[in-house]
Amino acid sequence: MHSPFNKVIESEQVLRELVGFPSEMVSKKVISKIDEHCRRFISLSPFVTMATSDQNGLCDVSPRGDGPGFVYVIDEQHLVIPERPGNKRMDSLVNILKNPHIGLLFFIPGLGETLRINGEATLIQDEEFLKKMEVKGKRPLLGIGVTVKECYIHCAKAILRSNLWIPESWYKKEQLPSAAQILKDHVKLTEYKTEEIEAMLQEGYKKNLY
Repeated sequence: MHSPFNKVIESEQVLRELVGFPSEMVSKKVISKIDEHCRRFISLSPFVTMATSDQNGLCDVSPRGDGPGFVYVIDEQHLVIPERPGNKRMDSLVNILKNPHIGLLFFIPGLGETLRINGEATLIQDEEFLKKMEVKGKRPLLGIGVTVKECYIHCAKAILRSNLWIPESWYKKEQLPSAAQILKDHVKLTEYKTEEIEAMLQEGYKKNLY
């Protein structure tokens, strides 16, 4: 496939000459454990994005969300993300089986800064941890256990530029993309009307969250 890009940066030296180097504070902010600050951040976070890749480096980023503190911190080096019901593609889980490296980005609504955690993941079924993440009487079938290698706070510039947490900047509901219409067109579901697909989605949201 022909690429439209002509001026491509191909070395770190050229990149550094263009962008520069991090400050001393930024260079030293990475820690190798979940300290009290990271633990509190995770306890207040209802949403995390999870980056994985397969053995060939093909990447995937998947959202995970639940009540604040849904990610269970075991100790300074380990945490568990519950695997709730999804679409059964299991892209992230299959990636982890092939390549354990994982990157996490924790969000707290209203806060510009985010928490980045990098480490190695494994799929677990330890009942002692899964039972702590039970919701509405339903225990996750498995969890994503993470051995933490790096933790650091990420500045708020991206959140500020995007106005992510400012309701006045949000689109009106009628301006938003229709997931049902996107599915209908992508999957070519000619036998279903958009309204029927929307009803199916809403039914799944009501009955299959846990």
